[in-house]
Amino acid sequence: MGVVLIERTERLEGYLAIRELALDLRWSWSHASDVLWRELDSQTWEATRNPWGVLRTVSYDRLDNLLSTPQFAGKLEELLAEKRVAELAPAWFQHAHPTAPLSTIAYFSMEFMLSEALPIYSGGLGNVAGDQLKAASDLGIPVVGVGLLYAQGYFRQMIGPDGNQEALYPVNEPDQLPIQPVRTSSGEWLRLQIDLPGCTLWLRTWEVQVGRTKLYLLDMNDPANPAIYRCITSELYGGGPETRLKQEMILGIGGWQLLRALGIDPQVCHLNEGHAAFAALERARCFQVDHNVPFAEALAITRAGNIFTTHTAVKAGFDRFAPDLMKKYFGAYAENHLGIGIDELLALGRQDAADAREPFNMAYLAIRTSGAVNGVSALHGVVSRSLFQPLFPRWPTPEVPIGHVTNGIHVPTWDSIEADRLWTDVCGKDRWRGDLSTLEVDIRETSDRQLWRLRRISRQALCEEVRSQYLRQRVEDGEIEGGEDDADSVFDPNALTLGFARRFATYKRPALLLQDPQRLTRILTSTERPVQLILAGKAHPQDQEGQELIRLWNNFAKRPELRSRLIFLRDYNMRQAEWLTQGADVWINTPRRPWEASGTSGMKILANGGLNLSELDGWWQEAYAPDIGWALGDGKEHGDDPDIDAMEADALYRFLEEEIIPEFYDRDQDSIPSKWVGRIRESMARLAPRFSANRTVREYTENFYLPAAQGYAARIETVGDASRGIARWKEQLSKFWPKVRFGATSVEETKEGPSFSVEVYLGGLSPDMVKVELYADGEAGLPSHIEAMQRQRGGPVTTGLYRYTARIFSGRPVSEFTPRVVPYHPLARGPLELPNIIWQR
Repeated sequence: MGVVLIERTERLEGYLAIRELALDLRWSWSHASDVLWRELDSQTWEATRNPWGVLRTVSYDRLDNLLSTPQFAGKLEELLAEKRVAELAPAWFQHAHPTAPLSTIAYFSMEFMLSEALPIYSGGLGNVAGDQLKAASDLGIPVVGVGLLYAQGYFRQMIGPDGNQEALYPVNEPDQLPIQPVRTSSGEWLRLQIDLPGCTLWLRTWEVQVGRTKLYLLDMNDPANPAIYRCITSELYGGGPETRLKQEMILGIGGWQLLRALGIDPQVCHLNEGHAAFAALERARCFQVDHNVPFAEALAITRAGNIFTTHTAVKAGFDRFAPDLMKKYFGAYAENHLGIGIDELLALGRQDAADAREPFNMAYLAIRTSGAVNGVSALHGVVSRSLFQPLFPRWPTPEVPIGHVTNGIHVPTWDSIEADRLWTDVCGKDRWRGDLSTLEVDIRETSDRQLWRLRRISRQALCEEVRSQYLRQRVEDGEIEGGEDDADSVFDPNALTLGFARRFATYKRPALLLQDPQRLTRILTSTERPVQLILAGKAHPQDQEGQELIRLWNNFAKRPELRSRLIFLRDYNMRQAEWLTQGADVWINTPRRPWEASGTSGMKILANGGLNLSELDGWWQEAYAPDIGWALGDGKEHGDDPDIDAMEADALYRFLEEEIIPEFYDRDQDSIPSKWVGRIRESMARLAPRFSANRTVREYTENFYLPAAQGYAARIETVGDASRGIARWKEQLSKFWPKVRFGATSVEETKEGPSFSVEVYLGGLSPDMVKVELYADGEAGLPSHIEAMQRQRGGPVTTGLYRYTARIFSGRPVSEFTPRVVPYHPLARGPLELPNIIWQR
């Protein structure tokens, strides 16, 4: 009896251990456990790459037999021990900032791309969110994700023999996804209530383990909800404006309530795009309740801990809701919960608060409720400052308070097994978990032979995947009945392989490569220097122009002479993206500048030894150098000029014909293209670390999260202190600002340089509530020049009138400088919080 009890106990421990591994998405980037899932059910594993799905379908007998096998049980025990150590061991954050007053960052996003096994993503935005969550886990940064669980998610793509895209919506069965219900201490499923007009509804809550971090998800598919409301979280970016508004209410308001219910009190709230901005409102409301302060003060305090990342490069990309729709869903919330009128709430999302017809802009709300705002590349920061300039009237565009953190990718997710092995041998196992300072030097130690071997193996693996897909697509089209057909003859593992995969939208110009079909055909059908092209991508179901581009490529790919050299892969997804970016020699990207905010697909090939041929837009504007890749365009904006498109298409062909193809096939005595491999080495060394999520998340931590936590803590100390409070300061400025004006100005030449003197009438404002500055525009690409003016000692010249002076040492003419007055508070982040400014006329 004792032996049986011991066996049962051991078996139960084995069940719990393998369940714990299957529910931790660490397996999506650490492949040590792959051997277990393949052993359990190789067919399901290869089809899904979902350990939890494997565990849910395998028989108890099969699991029992394996758990009784010493080799399997030993590997399971070893992996579980490694997991526990990894969760508890100090990481980069604990070493770099051991005393930092930062315990939790709440990261809100409409989508997260973590694994194909959890299809709650669409594309770039989810890619960034998922990769940053994984990097936070690697680095020990205390991030908690908040998102939505979609019953169907984003659409899946079917393409018929005629090239027409069809949108399919398979159901996400929660019990097959690597998620678990959130349980209370008593074991009850945590369900939240949310009020919508005329009804109170239930939100179900789920949790996803992502290494050290957790992602919490909400959905409306609770049986207690009426059917019409259960569908709110059915589709990602599905339905009309009303459905979208309700989704964003659930994400922001419901998401913050979920954190409250779990006892999580984040110091920092990161809004990943404007979709999540309602979280900032709910955070302020909760602060109101906790501290018994009015909404204005609660918002002034909490916004210091909010960060808004914008990913949009065009005004049309912002979510905007009609005033009547906002009043329907937020009228009671504003009056009964925030204690303000609906017009005051709507003003937070409008450029002109007095324009009752202006739609409510979620990006504007995010800016007005955050203490820091950033774009996702250096160029996108410039574009964003221009886009949001209307919110900061009379401020010079370079001073619009929007910075940038260039995106990066989570390298362990996107590198191939062979690439991972090479990086490990050269740079060590923990290379992506630290500060990356030695990687550039270390990877340069690789030989030409090592790098070329990596590329050959990676290209071979890609060709095998393409052949399998090719065969399946021909069967789907009714061209063959099955069998190998001619699949073995398509895609040569020794041929130069080009990749192009992304959302099919007109601004991404996916047909640029098709400007001259005959020229492209000649390139692809060369027998001496073979070239092959793999394409993939979806167009939004309502984007007819994008779907036409897909049709165009599919029809072109059906030309008999191109059968073995060109394929359009269907149903582009995360798994396809992995093996595409791992195997492609050259990644092509052709957006219309400056509409690609960042782009991440081209970053994924870096660690795998691929090279980029891309428009000088987004991240490539920062990354490009002539010895590591190729650049399209002149680095300027030309709108949708067809002549520019024709010129850049010609440049694309010329790069291929005159540089890329010859260089790839120029081999030394060892049959290695040494110049090509030299490019690979430099690209890997200089770009892979720089455009990794490791660097991105460390930059967010040190430049945004830590300052936000400190700023929030400093403002909490001002609760109830009118003399120090931001809200009181803003109130006083609003009251007296119209009275501020300039008086007499004089300039005196001295040996040290011109001395500038100006009188300023401040009305009822105290001098410590403003700054007086001399300003001159930047020149020759240099930043603007700002010189602080000092108030003369003593009292005012007369009531409310003060004299300020400054000496100019820049050597620039006095005529280029203009005095100005701007608000000032030691805790405020102007002009983000108060965009007032007065210039001397």
